[in-house]
Amino acid sequence: MQVTRRRRVEKDHSSLLGRRIGRRIPLVTAGTTAVVVAAGSGIGFAQTHQFGTDQVGQTTDQGLVVSDDQYINPIGERLVINNGKIMSSSVSPDGTHIAASVADGGMALAIVDLKNWKVQQLVGNNAAANLRISGNDVGQEGPAYSPDGSQLWLGQADGYRKFTVNPDGTLANATFIRIPQDGVKRALVGEAVFSPDGSTVYSAVNGQNRVVAINAATGAIQQSWAVGNAPRDVITVGSKLYVSNEGGRPAKPGDTTINSYNTQVPADPVTAATTTGTVSVIDLANPAAAVTSIDVGLHPTALYAKNGALFVTNTATNDVSVIDTASNEVVQTIATQPWPEATVGYEPDAVTLTDDGHLLVTLGRANAVAVYRYTTPLEPVSYVGLLPTDYFPAEITTVGNEVLVSNTRGIDARRPTNSAAHGTHDTTSSLQRFTLPSDDVIKSETGKVFSQNGWHGGSVTLTEGKGDATPVPVPLRLGDPSTINHVFLIVKENRTYDQVFGDDTRGNGDPTLAQFGENVTPNQHAIAQQFGLYDNTYDIGTNSAEGHNWLMQADNPEYTESTAGEYIRSYDTEDDALGHQRTGFIWTGAQAAGKTVRDFGEFHQFLTKPAGASWQNLYCDTRNMAATGQDTAYSMVSSSPIPSLNDVSVPGFPKFDTGVPDIYRYEIWKRDFEKNGPANLNMFWLSSDHTGGPPNAAAQVADNDLAVGRIVDTISHSPYWKDSAIFVVEDDSQAGLDHVDGHRAPIQIISPWARHGVVDSHYYTQITMIRTIEQILGIHPMNQKDSAASPMRGAFTHNADFTPFTALPNRTSLTAGLKTPPACGPDTPAPQNPSAAAAPSAKVPADKQEVAAKWEDWKSQQRLTGPDAKPDFANPAQMNHFTWYQTHEWTKPYPGEDKIFAPEDVPGAYIPSSESDG
Repeated sequence: MQVTRRRRVEKDHSSLLGRRIGRRIPLVTAGTTAVVVAAGSGIGFAQTHQFGTDQVGQTTDQGLVVSDDQYINPIGERLVINNGKIMSSSVSPDGTHIAASVADGGMALAIVDLKNWKVQQLVGNNAAANLRISGNDVGQEGPAYSPDGSQLWLGQADGYRKFTVNPDGTLANATFIRIPQDGVKRALVGEAVFSPDGSTVYSAVNGQNRVVAINAATGAIQQSWAVGNAPRDVITVGSKLYVSNEGGRPAKPGDTTINSYNTQVPADPVTAATTTGTVSVIDLANPAAAVTSIDVGLHPTALYAKNGALFVTNTATNDVSVIDTASNEVVQTIATQPWPEATVGYEPDAVTLTDDGHLLVTLGRANAVAVYRYTTPLEPVSYVGLLPTDYFPAEITTVGNEVLVSNTRGIDARRPTNSAAHGTHDTTSSLQRFTLPSDDVIKSETGKVFSQNGWHGGSVTLTEGKGDATPVPVPLRLGDPSTINHVFLIVKENRTYDQVFGDDTRGNGDPTLAQFGENVTPNQHAIAQQFGLYDNTYDIGTNSAEGHNWLMQADNPEYTESTAGEYIRSYDTEDDALGHQRTGFIWTGAQAAGKTVRDFGEFHQFLTKPAGASWQNLYCDTRNMAATGQDTAYSMVSSSPIPSLNDVSVPGFPKFDTGVPDIYRYEIWKRDFEKNGPANLNMFWLSSDHTGGPPNAAAQVADNDLAVGRIVDTISHSPYWKDSAIFVVEDDSQAGLDHVDGHRAPIQIISPWARHGVVDSHYYTQITMIRTIEQILGIHPMNQKDSAASPMRGAFTHNADFTPFTALPNRTSLTAGLKTPPACGPDTPAPQNPSAAAAPSAKVPADKQEVAAKWEDWKSQQRLTGPDAKPDFANPAQMNHFTWYQTHEWTKPYPGEDKIFAPEDVPGAYIPSSESDG
């Protein structure tokens, strides 16, 4: 009995629930809820402002507040797993145990005793594991039990970890079944299923676009079939083997393609999303026969078969294909789009059918199970309603008369620790079980799901007529004029609110966690004084791969959610078509709205860096450019594999590389700004505050702060200031601790039209910020997440204050911590504010020099600088400890610990890194 799996993506198919190919079935409304309407305007507002000043981690009447504009209050019974995110799970054949592959918690597997409803065994290379194995990387799919329950196979990067299952359900005797690398392509296995007699394992080799048959006893590969792009799930029906291909069919001559793990897959050049979806069919009775293909929706993921029907969740088109397995034809397509305001972003990712005819589909991004009445493949389903789950349901099955759901993110990053603070990598997951209630109860639960997601009518109200309304900062109708014509989105790296603003006594900060206070970030503190302090705002992603997606797509599509156990196929998804939603990005939405766009490094993947372009030389080059007005002596080329982004990018502005000072990036932008002026939407990636480059952590954050201050200074002293708004945000907040929640992060809204000097404690997220930008520029929301979000109207005023901002000089030396000083001399900072906490020095006490040297050696191996630099290659637990030690001058242990550790001794250091878990 295997838990059917999850899948993601979205499609502009139809807003109808339950649609048969060739005809449409009327929408069944999923509950009703009151809509707040502006008096006399007839304009409905989205409801995420319902959070008020709630904080993440609080339990309210609506449920537990999580970091992505949602409450969670699942039906049934919950078991929280505090060992990371569930990537996939399967139930043992006897129904007594569930094996869950987990990531981001130092483990690879959790075995749960379903009778006693508790975690029975942990498997991984962490010291806390009950069974040690050599790696924690896990695939998107599995684990897979043999038919007799005697074996369990766990998918990993290069094959399968094979275990013996003991009589009590625990695992033992781990061996590895390796699938050889094919050129540069590793196996990156997807699902594995056993033949009925248990002698053969059929494996979707996701990284090599093939399926193999493996001898279960010897591990030898007996057969190989070429299938579609990125095969993920496999299932046997009689003598047929069905395979879902996330990337669709192989490319044909004349196709427009985008890269996906060294394969060019059919994709749209604007949205960079895949344009085909297929299910391959292998005839096991005649293995030499040609593999056939069935066209389905986009990004097909989970497969489930019963009673002559094969159900395929198409995550990108937000529907389920029903295939008649006798004819191998799609005979019905079931739309899984419960809210009429948006047709994409629900991300169906698992499906099962109960014995009494209820079809259950998990909607990963909606935290819900959609329930339908089903009879036969040819008879259209009828929609019943929705049931609430925990955060991101990914697997669903039945065990006896109970429904069992695996939720990837459980109750968000609320894992208990020995510290009073939280981090984004304190991830949880959960299992949920319940008896399917009556249809009447399901219908009543639907309203709860709608309310928890903020789904209410009138969320996206378009302008009618000529759009001749009076301009206001954030228009009520999408397309009405705004007083703001130029938006600047500055994306930075990885800091929590407390790390930067914990020392600002006006807000809800913890000064003991303030690593980069006023004397390191004088400009951000001055901006907060002048334009406002936001102390209840949340980044959503755990890491950069997720964070940049949330900012560019207002979602982290299911592909990235489901690959968090390895990230070897791709990271950040800039260079993988599978990670892109079909409705595009914020820049393509801006262009569709007739707006201009200019990009400075954001979402870029490639960097060509000339010889000699060291941090020290670029620092001196920056000083020379600032003093003389000359152009750079070290021209670089930064680019994206996405044509639509390259078309609007300034290639000389370097992407992520902590070996490039942000003040250098400022000088490159300044010349473009002075020559060409701003676009309507201007996007930046300023990455020095990631830290890990040649200077120490405080120096790099100070460099980032100075660059931000100078950008704001330049804009605010220009003719464009009067109709500009600058949004400064971290991509994620993973590299530090926060006393409220690890997802809480600094955000700044800088504009003549921003409310000045306020402390705003309303719940906001990256999604509400992106929705605000969309509302200002008339960009149609990209999916159900930003469609439901309330624009941050309360952060703006109709009474503009045109006072410019004057940048402050840095008070922390930008060259602190350098092993080799720049040829132009060290940086001399301005005097520090004696009333604020002193900035960290670069000194290392004599008794800590040996351990500090070990950390420097560790840093040199983390791919933090150079053309191949990768955000979050470094293990997050180690990176956070290193930054803490530097900013506390190697005298203070990390919170909750009693000593300073060497890199290899850091608790939690076995959390998968870089291409495992950024």
